[in-house]
Amino acid sequence: MKKVLSVLMVVAAMMFATNANAQIKFGLKGGLDVTNMSLSNDVFDASNKTGFFVGPMVKVTIPVVGLSFDAAALYDQKEAKVSVDDAETTMTQKSLNIPVNVRYGFGLSSLANVFVFAGPQWGINVGDKNFEWDKSGCYSLKKTNFSVNVGLGVTLLSHLQLSANYNIACGKTADVTWKETSEKIVNGNSKNNSWQIALGYWF
Repeated sequence: MKKVLSVLMVVAAMMFATNANAQIKFGLKGGLDVTNMSLSNDVFDASNKTGFFVGPMVKVTIPVVGLSFDAAALYDQKEAKVSVDDAETTMTQKSLNIPVNVRYGFGLSSLANVFVFAGPQWGINVGDKNFEWDKSGCYSLKKTNFSVNVGLGVTLLSHLQLSANYNIACGKTADVTWKETSEKIVNGNSKNNSWQIALGYWF
C-alpha cells in the first residue's frame, strides 16, 4: 500500500508541478510481453513467459521542448511452465503494473513524433501466489515487485502510439523450493525481465 501511495504522490506532483501551459492527455494501451525467467539454481528450468497487458494511461506535456511524463495502470497476465526433474507446474502471474516514465520526443514531421522514455514501475500481484508440484515443491510469487523501464516509441497523427521497451526487475520476483528427499530441500529464486510491445491511442 505504501508503494501505491508513493506512485500516486509522484503522479500528483507531476500534475501540480506544471503550469497552465501544460497539456494533459488520456488514453488506452495494450500489448504483448515476453519474459525471461532467470533462475538462481540450475536444478530448476523454465520456459519464457508470454502474456498481455492492457489499461488506461495519462501523459503530461510541460512547456519544455520535447519533455513530457506519462503514467499508466496496466492489468498484466503472463503464463509459464516451471520444471524440476520430471515434475512440471504451470504458473500464471496476474498483476497490476504502474509505470511512471520521463519522455523526450522530437518531431520527424507534422505527422510523426519519435520519443525515448525511462522510469520506474511498481507491480502488485492480484492473482494466485503459490504454484505447487504435487506438494513436493512450490513456486511462490512476491506480493509486490519493483522494476525499471527503458524504451522508445513513435506517435502518429498525435493520437496513435507504438512503443517497445525492456523492463528490468530490481530484486527477485519469486521464491522456488523443491523437496528432493525427506531430508533434502533445494531452494532458489527467480528474477524476471521482460520485452514489451504496446499499441496505444491518445484521446
